[in-house]
Amino acid sequence: MEKIHVHQSLAKAVAEHGVKTMFGLMGDANLFLVDSFVRDCGGQFVPAAHEASSVLMALAYTQVTGKIGVASITHGPALTNTATALTEGVRGKAPVVLLAGDTPVANPRHLQSIDQRELVKATGAGFEQLRTPETVAADVARAFYRAAVERRPIVLNMPADFMWQEVAHTRQVLDVFSAPGGVSEGGILDEAIGMIASARAPIILAGAGAIDARDTLIKLADRLEAPLATTLKAKGLFTGHKYDMDIFGTLSTPAAYELIDKADCIVCFGTGLHSFTTDQGKLVKNKRVIQIDIEPTAIGNSVHPDAGLVADAGLTAETIAWWLDEAEIPGSGFTRDIDPDTLRAHPVAADKSGEGFVNYVRALDRLEEALPKDRILVTDGGRFMTEVWCRITVRDPRSNIVTANFGAIGQGLQQAIGAGVAAPDRPVVLFTGDGGFMMGGINEFNTAVRLGLDMIVILANDSAYGAEHIQFLDRKMDPSLTQFDWPSFAEVATSLGGTGLEVRSAEDLEQAITAIEGRAGPILIDLKLDPNDVPRMRI
Repeated sequence: MEKIHVHQSLAKAVAEHGVKTMFGLMGDANLFLVDSFVRDCGGQFVPAAHEASSVLMALAYTQVTGKIGVASITHGPALTNTATALTEGVRGKAPVVLLAGDTPVANPRHLQSIDQRELVKATGAGFEQLRTPETVAADVARAFYRAAVERRPIVLNMPADFMWQEVAHTRQVLDVFSAPGGVSEGGILDEAIGMIASARAPIILAGAGAIDARDTLIKLADRLEAPLATTLKAKGLFTGHKYDMDIFGTLSTPAAYELIDKADCIVCFGTGLHSFTTDQGKLVKNKRVIQIDIEPTAIGNSVHPDAGLVADAGLTAETIAWWLDEAEIPGSGFTRDIDPDTLRAHPVAADKSGEGFVNYVRALDRLEEALPKDRILVTDGGRFMTEVWCRITVRDPRSNIVTANFGAIGQGLQQAIGAGVAAPDRPVVLFTGDGGFMMGGINEFNTAVRLGLDMIVILANDSAYGAEHIQFLDRKMDPSLTQFDWPSFAEVATSLGGTGLEVRSAEDLEQAITAIEGRAGPILIDLKLDPNDVPRMRI
């Protein structure tokens, strides 16, 4: 059998898993792998300006496409640079493979040598070692399999001194059914159906674990005459349905929150019932809770349910509906008195912004009307984010990229790039803050320009670290340490090859919207906000 170099075998093994796009930053230990992936395997390599960015791009890529995202970096400081991004991926349950170089085994005193396994373990990501040159294909297959079934980033550790050794490549793909499902049987299922059948005011709640069960959940809700709601991660799942309440929890509208208060049974599919979803438990108090999830550890992790079913969301919804029909259980009637027009309406407070500032909430409502409807929405971290989640809609959950799984800011633009590469025919809209843009976005805006992405960046610029600013104000302290005299972000965007516009008034906003409509590449809209008039986070 013809022999090839290990770096070629690695590239080939990755391509054999259906990978056509790799994000990354080249260095000593991975440059030949990247070269072979592009030249020998016909792959696309998306070069980032920072190692963390490549991982973040891969995270968004996997959410939009539903495929395993792949990134590659070199060793030592390259890997330490990815620690926050890997943790974000772990918290977001993102199946990603990071091909990380390692220093030569034969040189333990290498300048960039660290214990890479221990670093990866600290982030919560999985670690897979490239054991020998001869086990390349098997080790790559194992990393991809683990990413799929463990739903977290897996780092494949590749010693640099293996790369030019010769091996006989054999195709090895660990093709295993990775989504076991089914329906719970026995007494607990009967009890759950009994609770649902007796409910007079049920609500169907769907999380990220149920996004593939949309149609069956809608059928069950219609059968029960129950309104539908989602967690933040499943936002957009029921877009277009008359009784879609949108987000359940602290991000609910006043009408939806009142409706939840009246409910007597919450049927939860694919959600871990986070404290924000339940508003610290207040929204499930004195209600029957049925929790259905394919992941055993999700059941009872935050809320102790009255019935917990480790089962597939869609199949379970079908089974419940079938038994309701068999028993001729009538609909609850809960939706009959609901006014759909108020169900998703968020209030608008008085405009208290000072001279030279635009009102943030009114700007968001206008942008909701004007932004492209087929958008992918990406939200960076910061106090501005919850109003975006509430007021800017998406067509489906895969079009909603939340970058706050670890509570870090400065990860939005990188994930927006990953989303843009994943769906080049759709516009990507990123909402970011001034602090987050300076921390991470400014590194990669030119990457978006180089790639020619259709990207609209809305920068919520209060010239401050807002969450800290409000804490000083609450304690009647001087907030000046939280405030910054940033450069002109509009000019920065233009100098990096895109288009930048500054918005200080409603008239400026209309001009910016006109520019968005005529955009020819990445465009940044710098919304100048009064730091004392940005709404508090709804969490």
